[in-house]
This record gives sequence, structure tokens and C-alpha cells, in this order.
Amino acid sequence: MKQFLLASTVLGLLASPLYAADEAQGPDKEASYIIGYQIGTNIAHDKAPVDLDEIKRGMQTAMDGKELGMEPEQVQAVMTAFSQRINDAKVKVSQAFLADFAKQEGVKKTDSGLLYLVIEPGKGESPKATDKVKVNYRGTLTNGTEFDSSYKRGEPAEFPVNGVIKGWTEALQLMKPGAKWKLVIPSDLAYGPRGAGQMIGPDETLVFEVELLEVVK
Repeated sequence: MKQFLLASTVLGLLASPLYAADEAQGPDKEASYIIGYQIGTNIAHDKAPVDLDEIKRGMQTAMDGKELGMEPEQVQAVMTAFSQRINDAKVKVSQAFLADFAKQEGVKKTDSGLLYLVIEPGKGESPKATDKVKVNYRGTLTNGTEFDSSYKRGEPAEFPVNGVIKGWTEALQLMKPGAKWKLVIPSDLAYGPRGAGQMIGPDETLVFEVELLEVVK
């Protein structure tokens, strides 16, 4: 959903003095729809167990200039428990995905927990950790949401083998030039509890299609 402004950016615009000065023109329905869609996208991504009516009530309370009606300590406790609930559910989904993929024909698992399926074997000498490689790749979440793709950018990526996430570093040293693999990388071999950017949340299992084009000399 990169074509849309991030919800936080849009809401920041609404809070600006320039927007307040323009209120006389009435509500912008198209922008309102986009804002709602962005917020909904974020909620759907995390499969957050929320009540839409209560979200509307909270927004209306804020827009009316009223107080939340909860102490800061209570807000912190509620949101901490909510975040933990989401993360626990995400871990369960990831574990189920990993288990299902591991059962597929041809899938191999390394001692670290990395799962891979060889689509094209390639040939030649595998790169070392200190080598630089040229690859094409596509990365998705377990729900199929794409977060990165060299194919869409129209050019391969180059980087040191030891300069990427652990799952990639391990896989690349097993691949041969010309190989194409599907990788399923557990969160501890990816970005772990910190996540990465707007699309990769904490404890996300990641799926990649990777083509090792060449070891760059």
C-alpha cells in the first residue's frame, strides 16, 4: 500500500493549522475514505481484535475535544496487554505457517530453523560470507503481502553476503550461481522483535523467492 500516505502522516496533516483554516469548505469525502482505508489496512495486517464501534467512539471523543476518561497508567496497561495479545497471535500464525511449509515435498530445514525449497539448483561455487553477490528477489509476509521486490525495481540488488539478515546470509552460502530458492525465514533469523519499517512488524516470519545471479568479483 505504498501508493497511499501513511495514516500517521495523514492524521498529522489534519492536525495542522492550515487544515483548520480550510474547515469552512466542508469534509473531504475521498480523503476521509483513504484515511479510513489506511487505518483499516494497518489493523488488518496485524489481525488486531478491535471493535469498530469503539474505534469510532474514541475518534469522535477526540474530535469533540473531550478527555479520554482514563488515567495514563490505565491506558498504558490496556495497550501493553493488547500489544502482547497481537504478538502472541502472530507467533502462533507464524509457527503454523512454518510447520505447514516444512511438510511440503522437497523442503529442507537447517539446524538454525531456516526452511528452503530448491526451485533451480544452479552450479559452480557457493559464495562465502565475505563475498559480494548480485541477486533478484521478492519478499512477502506469510499472508502474501509483498514488502520488497528487486523485480519491481527493474534491477538486481548487490550486497555483501554477511551484510543482510541471518537467514539470507545462511542461505546464500548454500546456494550456487544460477540457483533459485524459496526461503521461509523465522523471525529470529530475520528482524526479530524490532521488526523493520512500516510493513514488517515484530516477530514476523518472512518468505522470499531468491535468485543468486552471480558472485561479484
